[in-house]
Amino acid sequence: MAQQLDPVDVVTVGAGWTGGIIAKELTQEDYQVVSLERGGERETENFFTVHDELGYALRYKLMQDLSKETITFRNAVDDTALPMRRYGAFLPGSGEGGAGVHWNGQTWRFLPYDFEIRSRTIDEYGEGKIPENMQLQDWGISYDELEPYYDQFEYTAGIAGQAGNIEGEIQELGNPYEGPRSREYPLPPMMETPVLERFKETAAELGYEPFQAPSANLTEQYTNPDGVQQGQCQYCGYCERFGCEWGAKASPITTVLPAARETGNFELRTHSDVVELLYNEDEQEVEGVRYVDRKTDEVYEQPADVVALTAYVLNNVRLLLLSDIGEPYDPETGEGTVGKNYCYQNFQASATGFFEDEEWNLYMGAGALGASIDDFNGDNFDHSDLDFLHGGNVALNQTGDRPIANNPVPEGTQSWGSEFKAQSIDNYHSSISVAAQGAVLPFRDNYLDLDPNYTDQYGQPLLRMTFDWHEQDRNMVEHIGPQLEEFVTEMGADTVDASTSLEGSFDITPYQSTHNTGGAVMGSDPSESVVNNYLQNWDAHNLFVPGASAFAHNSGYNPTGTVGALAFRAAEGIQEYLDSPDLLASPEN
Repeated sequence: MAQQLDPVDVVTVGAGWTGGIIAKELTQEDYQVVSLERGGERETENFFTVHDELGYALRYKLMQDLSKETITFRNAVDDTALPMRRYGAFLPGSGEGGAGVHWNGQTWRFLPYDFEIRSRTIDEYGEGKIPENMQLQDWGISYDELEPYYDQFEYTAGIAGQAGNIEGEIQELGNPYEGPRSREYPLPPMMETPVLERFKETAAELGYEPFQAPSANLTEQYTNPDGVQQGQCQYCGYCERFGCEWGAKASPITTVLPAARETGNFELRTHSDVVELLYNEDEQEVEGVRYVDRKTDEVYEQPADVVALTAYVLNNVRLLLLSDIGEPYDPETGEGTVGKNYCYQNFQASATGFFEDEEWNLYMGAGALGASIDDFNGDNFDHSDLDFLHGGNVALNQTGDRPIANNPVPEGTQSWGSEFKAQSIDNYHSSISVAAQGAVLPFRDNYLDLDPNYTDQYGQPLLRMTFDWHEQDRNMVEHIGPQLEEFVTEMGADTVDASTSLEGSFDITPYQSTHNTGGAVMGSDPSESVVNNYLQNWDAHNLFVPGASAFAHNSGYNPTGTVGALAFRAAEGIQEYLDSPDLLASPEN
């Protein structure tokens, strides 16, 4: 029998970026918020001895425990899905701060094109440009509507960068393709290292528009609008898969969660694993959540006026399905919305250059230290004669080459033995990679549902992922890949190994990115989306589902900047709902 707890105004399922932002915003308005986090407590002091590459980068100290819960995976509907028992393509985090603790800090705004991708594609190229079975849809919100929330996230986190477009005026040294922003970044961009300078010089010579990438690795000590202080990045090279001992990488535990605690209206319960949303279908509302205390195995029910489902993408979708909220997506008929439009990231177009007589201190770096071009992203180039849509941001990132995981060797070198060791040492500081972060667009046969065969530690079905590459993805790589090969050659590399084609099916075993998106997408039509543009669920009006699960497709950028903006938007919607519960629930609103 579950123990009944006293009701609160808002409960969040998870305490990462989305849960932390909502907690901060609502507690500052004097609402009582409880965040349920299935992992443990975290603070900056935990990472004073964080430079343990074996423990964090290779043994995944900050990630979910796959022995208790994982996903199953298959490439096609007719395949049998099998459990992911070892980490591979992506690394969902666990614990206070979630994946926002172990991220790199690369913080982008999606392009205006992204939010109206179907309408703009049809206007520019005609409806015939959209391939059969590509479920391209607008997001139900425009870039201009979302811009104030992007700004709010950037100033809360202390993002470092160089604006490229302020109120329609193109700015020197910034990204000329970005959407108009209301003001400059709060901090100046990261340093330009010699290898990034080479990238920019080459890009300019080839006619591209290079710029320094935006970063949540803070370039100066910073006090944000909530009065929270953060440190300055030391370029140690231990960002992704690690916490920051300097408090210099913006994360939920250095920004929004301390601000929520400061109000006295916030409670974080760790080791609290939510297993069900308590859905009242007749009333179209969620009455609270049921969760298990992982330390005691006791079961609790936490009533709340509003539930914010702020777990990781895959957990958001799974909890909706387990709680029977909304119609599960059916790839055979195309009906249903929960689980549709699962997307990922396409990093298959790349080029690695080996330099015989040049070296850089590549062990130094930061998670978001990089130089980029957006000439191949979005609809920034003409697609009239191309057989794919969208594109990707192209970048050279100097994240810090740590010794265990970074062993660059030319193609054809054995992956072990004396030759491998010699080549690895020779090329450690004299090889660089330039890659495109390709958008992935939604197809009818890429989706999420519940697995009929495998269960978690509580006996509940695991989430099943069905995903594979399409001709859209292959054609993008074949177009961008050769141009990256030319780019790295022009940088002066003596040998270039390039990936210019995408063969075979998607492989979940090697790491690629933790950029999973979709499954609970946003939009203006309840028949095509799970949430409206305030991230409010169509089927349960007091349930809000922010996060990358709301993305109708994945853009050619890292998702966190857009995740943060949507969380601030959702917080505003929650407050409006609490003030007037009849608002926001209809398509007209």
